[in-house]
Amino acid sequence: MIQNYQDLTRLEMEAIDKENTLVLLPLGAIEQHGNQAPLGTDAIIAKAMCETIQTEMEKTNPDFPMLVFPVLPVGLSTEHKDFCGSITLKPMTYYHVLYDICESLAHHGFKKVVLLVCHGGNTPVAQLISREIRSDFGLCPFVLSAGAFDDPSVQATISEGNDFDFHGGEMETSMVMAVDENLVKLETSEKGIQKNQTLQLHAGWLASDWVTEQGKPIGIGGDPKGASAEKGKLILKISAQQIIEQLLKIHHAKL
Repeated sequence: MIQNYQDLTRLEMEAIDKENTLVLLPLGAIEQHGNQAPLGTDAIIAKAMCETIQTEMEKTNPDFPMLVFPVLPVGLSTEHKDFCGSITLKPMTYYHVLYDICESLAHHGFKKVVLLVCHGGNTPVAQLISREIRSDFGLCPFVLSAGAFDDPSVQATISEGNDFDFHGGEMETSMVMAVDENLVKLETSEKGIQKNQTLQLHAGWLASDWVTEQGKPIGIGGDPKGASAEKGKLILKISAQQIIEQLLKIHHAKL
């Protein structure tokens, strides 16, 4: 069964079958998501994603052995740091945070940990650490993305005319609204467009490369105004179903 890591007592944790139990580690962030969405968007989505995974998994695999770690609320958000409220760890700080958590899990006997990336900026460090942890401790970290944003059914939620929905756009805003509509202020939203498309061909993009039609840095891509809780619930469900497919494969994988 799926349980929250932090809810177990020491004795309960000692009884866990660590050879066969996955640890799901959701990686969030605290960073700007435009005028309308909260700074904690990624962390909020991470928690909602874990809850949706549990709900969907229990429909078909109620005995699936997994512990859900608390969401790590701060990540690597260098590209957003010039926008008020954004918080970022330095790359090596974040590396060591993830490394130390995984080292502790390995020390207690766990064999597989899933790094659930809920902010794309965390991906490079998560991928880098996966090899190091396996080499150093024999713990296998698997890196999964939390959003099925390319799925046709998810793409169909994007409003007509919203040409490029990206960070802080309609899809992410909808996912937050699915959790709590009061957290989103759609009346203050503005559309974000690429200031220089050439910059998007390189990894070193910054949030300031996305601007309003008047040229003011806005840090998001697309127009969030069509967001809704209904769309967000659909995105969460489809994303969770895709993650579950991967979790089942990981569980059955032989090390």
